[in-house]
Amino acid sequence: MTKLSFGAHPYLLGFDQLERLVERTAKTGSDSYPPYNIEQSAPDAFRITLAVAGFAEEDLAITMEDRALVVRGRQSEDESSRVYLHRGIAARAFQRSFVLADGVEVRGASIENGLLHVDLMRAQPEPVVQSIPIQRK
Repeated sequence: MTKLSFGAHPYLLGFDQLERLVERTAKTGSDSYPPYNIEQSAPDAFRITLAVAGFAEEDLAITMEDRALVVRGRQSEDESSRVYLHRGIAARAFQRSFVLADGVEVRGASIENGLLHVDLMRAQPEPVVQSIPIQRK
């Protein structure tokens, strides 16, 4: 018996990207640093909030890469001659990815009190009805 993959089902034409999307999402891992929230702020608006205490604005980068919102953080090296008796505040680099659906756009980002907010909006497409002419051969 042959196993039919999700994207190869004969009634799902053009959905092969969905299968790749599910695989990519599964590979993002279960790393819990930095912690984050995702909230729905309006019917078509979302906000991702990441706890980035200790990171300056110039230590953070937000990019869109192949429908994925990628947030990276790397703190600059501490040049001072500090001697830590205990160091419990994480200063490690991170990369956190969020796969966005088609039509979801980044509206902006802000940092406040150690929290990085990324605002997203889902654009409403105009309904389109198209007639397809039938040609005689």
